[in-house]
Amino acid sequence: RRSSPLRNPALEHRFQFRMKLRRVLQILLGLLLLWAAVSKLANPTDFLGSLLAYRIPFPRPVMQFIAVTLPWLELLCGLLLLGNLWTESALACTAALMFIFVAATGQAWARRLDISCGCFDLKIFGLDQSHPNLVKLLESVGFALLRNLILGGLTFLLLWKRWIELRPAPLPQKLPPFKPATPRLGKSAS
Repeated sequence: RRSSPLRNPALEHRFQFRMKLRRVLQILLGLLLLWAAVSKLANPTDFLGSLLAYRIPFPRPVMQFIAVTLPWLELLCGLLLLGNLWTESALACTAALMFIFVAATGQAWARRLDISCGCFDLKIFGLDQSHPNLVKLLESVGFALLRNLILGGLTFLLLWKRWIELRPAPLPQKLPPFKPATPRLGKSAS
């Protein structure tokens, strides 16, 4: 647990609140990554179909490789964030994933592709048949782009705050003046 160098109780309380808030946001991000990973791992063929619907000009074997590896990467990042282990690495990897997700959903949205993002399985909430319009909205590329922008911003914020937290303490502003050593003059032997 990180302690604050602050002596003021009000500032200490604010510092502790911010630390707890960042931890809660990190847990929520980890849970979302786990949900996405499990949804994709449970239906790999459906996920591959969702990837192919984006019409990204990669060969099919590359898309198959992405369909196999991406869920495991999401799972690993989610578990690391939940366990508060290797946090900087997990956040950096998640930030890279979010950048890729924004690029993929952004190009699909710009091209007006009417596809499902393939990110999350909403059936676990019973939304598949009971609210078809809501499901269509939540799985739309436009909503996926908005969600990825927000999650990407959250990830970059958490990563930035973590890097600031780990930064070494600044050097003192005023250093004592430098005094070069004066050589001692020895007595010469004559």
